[in-house]
Amino acid sequence: MAKKNKAAANEIKLPKSRTSLIHNIKKYWPYYLMVLPGVIFFLVFKYIPMLGSVIAFQDYSVFKGIFDSTWVGLKHFKALLTYPDFRRIFSNTLILGLCKTVLIFPIPVILSLMLNEVRNLKLKKAIQTAVYIPYFLSWVIVGGLIFDIFGVGGLFNNIRNFFGLNTLLAMQKESWFRPIYVVSSIWKDAGWGTVVYLAAISGIDLSLYESAAIDGASRLKRMRYITFPLLVPTILTLFLLSIGSFLELGFEQVFNLLTPMTYSVGDVFDTYVYRVGIQQAQYSFTTAVGLFQSTIGLVLVVTFNKLANKFSDDGGLW
Repeated sequence: MAKKNKAAANEIKLPKSRTSLIHNIKKYWPYYLMVLPGVIFFLVFKYIPMLGSVIAFQDYSVFKGIFDSTWVGLKHFKALLTYPDFRRIFSNTLILGLCKTVLIFPIPVILSLMLNEVRNLKLKKAIQTAVYIPYFLSWVIVGGLIFDIFGVGGLFNNIRNFFGLNTLLAMQKESWFRPIYVVSSIWKDAGWGTVVYLAAISGIDLSLYESAAIDGASRLKRMRYITFPLLVPTILTLFLLSIGSFLELGFEQVFNLLTPMTYSVGDVFDTYVYRVGIQQAQYSFTTAVGLFQSTIGLVLVVTFNKLANKFSDDGGLW
């Protein structure tokens, strides 16, 4: 009897969930080992740096450190909202964010639907390779190519001169910055964005297409009534993940496309933080800017997630 009681006591030492977790780790340790670098990456570069957000509420000094710097509350947030160029920077970021969401985000979806309909495997692989390659180029290289294309002796002006038009310095024109931003984003990133959608499409049951074909549905109707509806949950998930960085447009792209003549339409929070935070060493103020962006991103994610859950059974993140 005593042995049975001792065995029972040993059995209840660990909660069931914890026991199953340890069992899973022992059983599937190679998979946990594969995940470990990703976990370490997010801990080191995402979660631990969040502790440094407290300097947004301080007059941070690198000599005093976080613990000895003076606390100033919401001083830097008030300075941001009353900053003379805040409205211009915020409007530029908002407009480019809308371009990114409305014009750029749907392109990988359309491209993946079109690639899925290509039946010639060699042609399909060639197209995929052609649209994937730009993703692996840095924005420094892409920015240099764009400046060469739109330069005085570039392809753009050579074509204009061929048709009798005057040379146009497009990279120095405010009206050209946003279209170039959109086109360059699509050219560089759209191909890589199709990877997830094509993977989701490959998981669709082929019997659905076969049944639709027997019923006389054309390829266009099969795309419209089978592929796209089953792709919607993936689209909503990626949309929610991207909407969180609505005001974070990517410093590299904007910085490498900006010129002094296009600052009025291209200067965004990311480039502003670089000038003020890195070049002028105003770390507390730029951290406040980052928290402002993150707060808006959080509000957008929560809002759109609720909308997704309302209109779709499996479209939300939680």
